[in-house]
Amino acid sequence: MVRMATNPQKSENVASVLKVFSVLETLSEDREASLAAIAQRAMTSKSTTHRLLQTMVDLGYVHQDEETEKYGLTMKLFSVAARAVKQESDLLHIADAGMGKLARSTGETINLGIMDDHDQRVVYVHSYPSAFNLSMKSTIGMRNPLHSTSLGKALLSFRDESEVEERISQMTFDKRAPNTITTPEALREQIALTRSNGFSEEIEESEAGVRCMAVPLRNHLGKSVGAISIAFPIFRFDEGRRGEYIHLLTSVAGDISSQLGFTGDS
Repeated sequence: MVRMATNPQKSENVASVLKVFSVLETLSEDREASLAAIAQRAMTSKSTTHRLLQTMVDLGYVHQDEETEKYGLTMKLFSVAARAVKQESDLLHIADAGMGKLARSTGETINLGIMDDHDQRVVYVHSYPSAFNLSMKSTIGMRNPLHSTSLGKALLSFRDESEVEERISQMTFDKRAPNTITTPEALREQIALTRSNGFSEEIEESEAGVRCMAVPLRNHLGKSVGAISIAFPIFRFDEGRRGEYIHLLTSVAGDISSQLGFTGDS
């Protein structure tokens, strides 16, 4: 058997890129952090971390506080991310009014999520905060596994079967909460149920004490390009209003999908 020779330079380049993103992701979790903290959390040496940080400072993506000597991200990285999601701007603009209606009608946290093209996760791109002090906190840019969220089920419900199966084959089905789905078969059942009902639910599948309901947003091809959810603390979910919640969600989703070109024929 002929073995392909490995390319040391290529391996070194890949390792360097991984370290850069490890530092960036570490910084994204805190407003500011010290060199030692960044190196520890990014699992790189202090010398390597310092070299990477200085390069990022020179490029304008990271700043260092002169007094504390701590590092933080600049808005330049945000501008890059903003350009990356520009293609989703129409969806955000169209969905905003409906999300506002849901927020006013329920008082709960409303989230808009889209599918990560490179990972089996849903990305939170827009939200309305709850009117209550005790509520579900969502962060724009947050990413949760598709298999453990109502948003994920809604997003998967109107995608090509081949894509769904490919994504399922790459999932690890980590248990995140008391009722997390942990098998491909259970997820397939939930996707089919969502497709049939027009909405998805999850009770303590992503986080203990949290219940969510979600609906897919479909484009002119009938493909789910986004999903909207209502997130409730379990103790505040009113079972007597469940039908009302479903009607609100499906009505808003229908309006948004119509504006995205969906005619109901796909």
